[in-house]
Amino acid sequence: MAVIKIMDELLANKIAAGEVVEKCASVVKELVENSIDANSTDIKIELIEAGTKEIKVTDNGKGMDREDATLAFYRHATSKLKKEEDLYRIMTLGFRGEALASIASVSDVNLKTSQGELGTFVHIKGGILEEVSNGDARQGTIMCVRDLFYNTPARLKHMKSLYTELASITDYINKIALSHPEIRFTLINNDNVILKTDGSDNLLKTIHAIYGTEVSRNMLEISGENDDYEINGFISMPFIQRSSRNHIVTLVNGRVVRNQDLNKAINDAYHSYKPDNRYPIAVINITVDPSLIDVNIHPTKMDIKFSNMEELLNLVSTVVRARIGKKNLIPEIGVKNEDEDTIIKPKYEEITLDLNRVEEPNIYYKPVITNSDFETKTKSLDNNIEITDNEKPVIKEEAELKKETLPEIYPVGLVHGTYIICQNEKGMYLIDQHAAKERINYEYYKYKLGHPTNDSISLLFPFNIELSNQEFIILKENFEVLKNLNFEIEEFGVNSIIIKAHPVWLPKGYEEEATRKIIEIIIQEEKHFSIEKFNEKIATMMSCKLAIKANENITMEEMESLINDLRKCDNPFNCPHGRPTTIFYSNYDLEKLFKRSGFDNIV
Repeated sequence: MAVIKIMDELLANKIAAGEVVEKCASVVKELVENSIDANSTDIKIELIEAGTKEIKVTDNGKGMDREDATLAFYRHATSKLKKEEDLYRIMTLGFRGEALASIASVSDVNLKTSQGELGTFVHIKGGILEEVSNGDARQGTIMCVRDLFYNTPARLKHMKSLYTELASITDYINKIALSHPEIRFTLINNDNVILKTDGSDNLLKTIHAIYGTEVSRNMLEISGENDDYEINGFISMPFIQRSSRNHIVTLVNGRVVRNQDLNKAINDAYHSYKPDNRYPIAVINITVDPSLIDVNIHPTKMDIKFSNMEELLNLVSTVVRARIGKKNLIPEIGVKNEDEDTIIKPKYEEITLDLNRVEEPNIYYKPVITNSDFETKTKSLDNNIEITDNEKPVIKEEAELKKETLPEIYPVGLVHGTYIICQNEKGMYLIDQHAAKERINYEYYKYKLGHPTNDSISLLFPFNIELSNQEFIILKENFEVLKNLNFEIEEFGVNSIIIKAHPVWLPKGYEEEATRKIIEIIIQEEKHFSIEKFNEKIATMMSCKLAIKANENITMEEMESLINDLRKCDNPFNCPHGRPTTIFYSNYDLEKLFKRSGFDNIV
């Protein structure tokens, strides 16, 4: 007697649901993507108890007739693939035909749909068709999913808290709204509106609806292309940061995707403009011929494979770096009016509880924004930013963009042997001498590493370095890297090397330590060794070693020399670790700090 039998379709759907329907957000994702594929321009998502009790998605799409409304719940039933060749040029968000069957097998589903005439009502519970009847003639579809996982107790038991489920749904709707700014999205939980976009096809307005005024006013528009890819979107100024990569949103042909290499390329482009443990906000849409990508990797369709991946990563990195490099990034210390209404409130992820908090002066930290490279027309109404239609940021041609640099400033003193006080006609500047010198050293060593000479110093007393057998094998494969940097290196006994000469630019007094660090980086990188990343790490390491330390008094002449050298840097605004080198107090803010502003009789 045969042991192997064909699985019951209902059981197969429940098993498939384990991959397709992981949590409430999975249901929302599948239903919303169906609405988008139906050419909807208005999509409303209503939740009860974060979707655990009910998920209702209402759209104004093209709807379905009676036959399609019932066929849609069969496994592998889809209108988006007609033949095998279509799998290699997918233009829709959905295409697998698994979602509705999987959702219906583990919940109670009501469907109301119409193409503008007599509608259809379908009720399915636990994968079993309960009712098919006539419905109203409202154009579009209403899908209501109740009691998710009611018949799969193990899955229900392991659902997260209501707050976690709601956060996952909100995160997805935020990202899908960013990928489709032309669609009006409304997200409601227990009758409370969480998100509402206007569907005006203005990405900056959608960013404002999600992140608020402070972020939307400090976004930079980017665009670029090569033979295979075209990218466009917005990236945040370096001082707009978050604690996780989750706010780096990558879209491919309007699809929200996850790709660690892309996220890394975007984040690495901010290197030396921000701390390594902080991340920017970015919304980058990639347009590509569908034949060059493969989205049929995972049932969630968020993982994706690219052809010519290196070219895409280079394009993204180049465009982001070029855009950031043309901004004035000197932070300004501003003073809030006591009666000012437009106080920027912290986002929920930035709120911390400090029981030992001491009340600080009414001072806030804001960037100096110049409009030399783009103009965003905004106006404030009732404490809300309004960006009118057809008022998207105007980007000038790349050749017209003027690179911002450090203004002419003059030193007047030093505080705590650390902060140089400077001034000009606009106000007062504070320069962190250690951070400034780090930036100067960093750019000097990075240039030297990228433009090696034949100059080296022979050692009167060579030093040897002993390694483990594994480390020695890796290093031996990369001897050529050290020789190209003008190290004279030889094998010296078992698993040891001897250094007889080193390049002239190694920091004096730290020659052996710097050499060991260079060798350590080569060993760590191993097969992923990149001379560009290697140069970056070495320049950062040596810039810190030779920088002026805090609490070290320098002369006025040394201050002037430091400022002149800083002004020559490509990025004079941040040290290699992303900390600011300079902050600014305007004359107006200084007067407000000393309560002079508004008193004409005070001189």
